[in-house]
Amino acid sequence: MANYALALISESLDARDGLDVFNPATGAKLAGARSFGVPAASDAIDRADAARPEWQGRTAQGRADILRRWRRLILRHKDELAEIITLESGKPLHEARAEVTHGAAYVEWFAEEGKRAYGEVIPGFSPSSRMLTLRQGVGTCAAITPWNFPLGMIARKVAPALAAGCAIIVKPAEATPLTALVLEKLAHRAGVPADLFRVTPTLDPAAMGALFCAHPRIRKLSFTGSTRVGKILMAQAAQQVLRLSLELGGNAPFIVFDSADVPAAVEGLLQSKYRNSGQTCVCANRVLVQDGVHDVFVEALVSRLRELRVGNGIDEASDLGPLIDAQAASRVAGIVDAAVAAGCTVRLGGTGANGAFYPPTLLTGVRPDMPIAQGEIFGPVAPVIRFTDQAEAIAIANGTPYGLAAYVYSRDMGQAWRMLEQLEFGMVALNEGRLSSEAAPFGGMKQSGFGREGSRHGLDEYLEIKYGLIGGLAGY
Repeated sequence: MANYALALISESLDARDGLDVFNPATGAKLAGARSFGVPAASDAIDRADAARPEWQGRTAQGRADILRRWRRLILRHKDELAEIITLESGKPLHEARAEVTHGAAYVEWFAEEGKRAYGEVIPGFSPSSRMLTLRQGVGTCAAITPWNFPLGMIARKVAPALAAGCAIIVKPAEATPLTALVLEKLAHRAGVPADLFRVTPTLDPAAMGALFCAHPRIRKLSFTGSTRVGKILMAQAAQQVLRLSLELGGNAPFIVFDSADVPAAVEGLLQSKYRNSGQTCVCANRVLVQDGVHDVFVEALVSRLRELRVGNGIDEASDLGPLIDAQAASRVAGIVDAAVAAGCTVRLGGTGANGAFYPPTLLTGVRPDMPIAQGEIFGPVAPVIRFTDQAEAIAIANGTPYGLAAYVYSRDMGQAWRMLEQLEFGMVALNEGRLSSEAAPFGGMKQSGFGREGSRHGLDEYLEIKYGLIGGLAGY
């Protein structure tokens, strides 16, 4: 592993009683990170809250200058960060490098957006008074991030919090704490006060989540993860009336109409479904293909999938790396086996797990009511559902309690626009296989959660609106 990065976080490593981190491609132990218990994490929260007033009192420009220095350090150590991401999450190096660049883009965006937290002057109700609003940081925040984007998910939560003048404590996923710890140290080197932004890995994530929801100094919690855990946190947060942002599970439809550019749709599906071996919250989970292009689309997709190389992510030649661990690969294998038993046809792959690896797989003959079409697969498996017309496509796509992302391929712009309006998802990509951008609001609806990350709306999540009434201005 990158020597500079390890040296940077040496005080956060604990080879004896810490949180063991493993390479999913080889099973080898990478390091042991310090595990925070509740008392240590609670102390970190108190320290962060004590450091917050000085940070909030700085000018927006002053905070922006430090955030930009953080961005420059991230990009300066892009290759080392990418190597750590690959080693602890398994994703191919080219994807890890893209994640570093993407995460740095959020830091730059919010460095600038923090200077635009504008208030307003409101027409008064009397000649002797004036009404106005201020937008101020919500306070000390907490964030819980997943393993599939160990840098990107942290950057897009921490950057707006710091830009708004908040303090923030981050609990990274147990599988990927090393990236988070390096990112923390780079922020401190850039000038972010050490107590203001802390990373607190733990062997007891449930206790840490409960602490974040109950600690009186925490004013906001941002969580990315499963809907099941999100519901638990919502219930716990209710006791403090804690402000929440939740990005939860998804069940993204990828809809291909007869009018689609089929080669472009195939390439879009490769990006949407097989990036990070299918382990993203916005991955295409159900592939809906209209009758007229079904067969040609399937054949073209099979041809492209045969070209993908599965291997250790640290190998530059690998297109797909391992899943996060062998248990995840075994779970995906079980999902495919159940689908085959229910009558689906394996067109490619489906050969079972090999440690943490699972081959790119394509299933046809899938029905919307099958379990494989009802929940997140979180693996490199594309189940194809045939449909007849637009009304059926909308009914199938919306027939889920989730509403995070959807994808539509159609060269009929009237049809594409109707789909954009009628799909019950927080994000819809038309003729594109990727939709994440620091300039766009990322988030879902229904049981996929609420709140937005990125764009100007991502800063709003960390701001409160304060109304001020000024009287006694008669004769002004």
